[in-house]
Order: sequence, then structure tokens, then C-alpha cells
Amino acid sequence: MRTTEAYSQYLVSRRQILAWVGTTGVSLMMEMRCPAHATPHSLCIVRPKQTEGPYFVDERLHRMDIRSEPSNGKLVVGTPLTLTFQVSRVHVGACHPLPDAQVDIWHCDARGIYSDVQDPGFDTSGQKFLRGYQLTDAQGTARFQTIYPGWYPARTVHIHFKIRTASVVRGSYEFTSQVYFSDELTDRVHTTLPYSSSGGRRVRNHDDVIFRDGGDRLILEPSESNNGYTATFSIALVMS
Repeated sequence: MRTTEAYSQYLVSRRQILAWVGTTGVSLMMEMRCPAHATPHSLCIVRPKQTEGPYFVDERLHRMDIRSEPSNGKLVVGTPLTLTFQVSRVHVGACHPLPDAQVDIWHCDARGIYSDVQDPGFDTSGQKFLRGYQLTDAQGTARFQTIYPGWYPARTVHIHFKIRTASVVRGSYEFTSQVYFSDELTDRVHTTLPYSSSGGRRVRNHDDVIFRDGGDRLILEPSESNNGYTATFSIALVMS
């Protein structure tokens, strides 16, 4: 798999020194000059890129609730998770909400299985559960209803995401990475069914070679809500 991609140096503003995000995956919170229409300081966070992995399928499935299997309408079983992306763009030393960006997410179910994949352990070809995309609104927000992911060998618990934009100056822009959960929260969620039927997971965050490459800057902080969890992930994109 590809390692974290390098960022170049970028001058964010007169109030901030040069911020550099290198191949180690280290990211940082940037305090930007924010006009009245721009994103608040707390939301302007540059994150590290991470590998797309082997299970991305460009389904072009536009939907907010990705829990269902489109072929039969059946919902995937698991602890509900509402995940909101707050996407902004770093431009001319300020951070602005990024509208009309396509945000795709995909992840495994409670048993560690991905849809539309031929794998040594399963064949889900043609199925599309736990996949979909949303377009960010005028505030740069895209929201998904999904479930808390399960685990599979060699990886800690994670959700993949990809952000794509229409043509901007020199062409379209694409950013791919992953989000993670604290081990403590995953341990708690995975004691319940259907997760517990798969036994204890083998890899924790610090054991995962991809997580080690900047994953500490990609951890969600969910709060309990309606028998499940709600989390917001803010990300600022440095676009040419």
C-alpha cells in the first residue's frame, strides 16, 4: 500500500508561521485569518493523506444513509453512527467553506466485510452496502448515516474517505485518507452484538502501520446520541 503522501510548504498568513506537513503524516491546526464568511478557526485543520487501500469502488451512489443494500433495501446491522464532514479550503491566507465537493465514504460492516469485493474470505460482488457519497452544502458540510465499523485482520478500525472537487484553476482536486476511533471506544462498542460474534480484534491503533503514519491526527471524537454515536470531522484542504 502507498504511504502518506507529502505536502509542500505553504504560507498560511502573516499571523502563522510556515506550516509543513511531511511524509510522516504529521498535521497541524492552523489559525487562519477568517473574514465574516469564512470557516471558524477551530474548523480549519489540515489533515494527512493516507492510502486509498484495495477496497475503493467508485459506485457513484449519491445518498446520505449508506446502511442499506440497494438491491433489496436491507439495512446493515450495527451501532448507528452519524458522521459529518466539515470541509474547507485554505486560500489566500484564509479558510473558507468548500461547497459542492464530493465526499465518498466506505468501510466494512460489523463482521469486517466490504461490499462489491472479491476477497479470499468473501465475495460480495454487485452489492453496495456501506458505500456512498454526498456533496458539501454552502457551509462545506456533508453528513452520512452509517454504522460503527467492525474489524478485519491486519487493520485497526477505520473509515475511508475521499474528497473530490470540480475543476479549480489547474484541474480537479482529490484528497484521500481515513478516520479512526479511540481504542477505548472501539473496545466498548465491540462488546455488543453483532460485533462480539467475531471475537476480539487483533490490531489496535498503535499496531496498525497505516495508523502510525499520521493516524493520531485523524481520530474522531464521537458523542453518544440516540442509541449510537455522532461525530464531526473538520478538514481544510490546501489546494493550488
